[in-house]
Amino acid sequence: MKKILLAAVFLAGFSFTYAQEAQGKNVDPKEDKDLMTWYHKDFSSAKVYGVNTENAYKYLESKGLKPKTVVVGVLDSGVQVDHPGLVKNIWSNPNEVPNNGKDDDGNGYIDDVHGWNFIGGKNGDIDIDNMEVTRVVAKYKPIFEGDDSTKNKANQAKMPEDFEMYMKAKDLFSKKSVEAKQGFQTYTMIDEAIPNMVKLLGGKNVTPENVAAIKVTDQKDAMILQVLKQVAANPEFQGKTPAEFEKIMKDQIKEALDYYGPQAKQYDLSYDPRKEIVGDNYDDYSEKNYGNNHYEGPDAMHGTHVAGIIAGLPQGKEIQYGVASKVAKIMSVRTVPNGDERDKDVANAIKYAVDNGAKVLNMSFGKPVSPGKSVVWDAFKYAQDKGVLLVKAAGNENEDVAEHLAYPTNFKNVTDEKPFVNNVIVVGASTNKNDALRAGFSNYNKKMVNVFAPGDEIYSTVPHNEYKYLQGTSMASPVVAGAAAVLLAYMPNLTPAQIIESLVKSSNPNTTDGFGDYSQAGGVIDVKKAAEYAYTNFYNGQSGAVKKATKSVKKTVKK
Repeated sequence: MKKILLAAVFLAGFSFTYAQEAQGKNVDPKEDKDLMTWYHKDFSSAKVYGVNTENAYKYLESKGLKPKTVVVGVLDSGVQVDHPGLVKNIWSNPNEVPNNGKDDDGNGYIDDVHGWNFIGGKNGDIDIDNMEVTRVVAKYKPIFEGDDSTKNKANQAKMPEDFEMYMKAKDLFSKKSVEAKQGFQTYTMIDEAIPNMVKLLGGKNVTPENVAAIKVTDQKDAMILQVLKQVAANPEFQGKTPAEFEKIMKDQIKEALDYYGPQAKQYDLSYDPRKEIVGDNYDDYSEKNYGNNHYEGPDAMHGTHVAGIIAGLPQGKEIQYGVASKVAKIMSVRTVPNGDERDKDVANAIKYAVDNGAKVLNMSFGKPVSPGKSVVWDAFKYAQDKGVLLVKAAGNENEDVAEHLAYPTNFKNVTDEKPFVNNVIVVGASTNKNDALRAGFSNYNKKMVNVFAPGDEIYSTVPHNEYKYLQGTSMASPVVAGAAAVLLAYMPNLTPAQIIESLVKSSNPNTTDGFGDYSQAGGVIDVKKAAEYAYTNFYNGQSGAVKKATKSVKKTVKK
């Protein structure tokens, strides 16, 4: 789930992230102020399913409520903590003296001023790591499919749950490793063909008409022409000069190659950077004091983007801002490599963030198998006991999560009527297109996905002090994390269950193309309506206290 960039959609007809067509105007998305902030819009006036950010603040302030700062833990790939759009909203550990090489607050982590990195050590930081299916196959293949068939059968009978997980992982590993190889070969071929595409244009601008008029005589040019025809049909390229076309194509293909290139290691059964870099005993799930304080790490694109959605602040000519920009501080807990996160790190990251004051944790990650799921579930329960809300992305596979689990999950079994904890909200991704509201990549389920939030064409902070549009449920989750932080800032005694109820019950509904059946809420969150719901049903008007939760709530907010 970490990356759903252009590479993930390139083969599907060159469906680019910067889809100007949806806006109905020929404005460069990098200059389109309206598109940059669309996810904050008020549905009732704009008729676009934004989350009504500004009106939420106005409503809460109209009640005379004074906000308290809420720390939001971003469990991700790392965050550029000195990004101009984030630096003023980065959490600082008040009990730690920066860079003195000591564990001043005695929490077991030296110089953890802005958070911690559980995928690093004294020898550096992990960038690329395996997919979890790779690790499972590498570990269990000798046990279940070794040279001794008798031992294999005995182990299969003795470890039925592990064997079931191994067979699932093996099947996914076989499919995904082939897809990765083919994807890399395809984009390498396109990358090498870009100069020939420019040559075929013959100095003319990119238009469907100009491309249709191109005549070729050999098979190689014929294949290149087919790619060029697909590109020419996309609004982003229409009218571009050959030089402009070449630059955009190189940028787009680089993202694709950056996505598929690392997968050679991610699906390599012999590749394991853990021991050398982190230096922990990975099989010891009780071990927690490892890592370093490298908050950014080698690739903080994903985490920095997530952080900006939660708490980004306008700076310079940039107008981007996060949902909780007025009330939240970001704690960076580096947990997710370029590959799949490890269960031990997820559990420790949750406990670290909780113990150091975070009240909302954003978890924009997921995977199909989880060998250490019980340890993560224990961490979920720990967070619940401490009153901390966990916000989890539903996943980007366009699947029903009841049929294709995306761990970590708050349901121990898909047949369970309710989650085993009440502090987890699972988020699907919506778009700014009312007739196609569910993002085509977003996972869904009426019971196991709670709400939808904007997750397509989301503009936010990225490393090197820059900004970028990205898409994914990874972007929708921090929208909800930001919304939760707003509610909690003004009504600090709200419980996670009350925040979840407020967001679910007040969502703006939509039934087009079955959208109402894709989540528990059947709609897209509205922070202002959620604030009204929480204030009406839970707040008692005394020093931020809230009413006790009741089994059924009679008062509702008009939708």
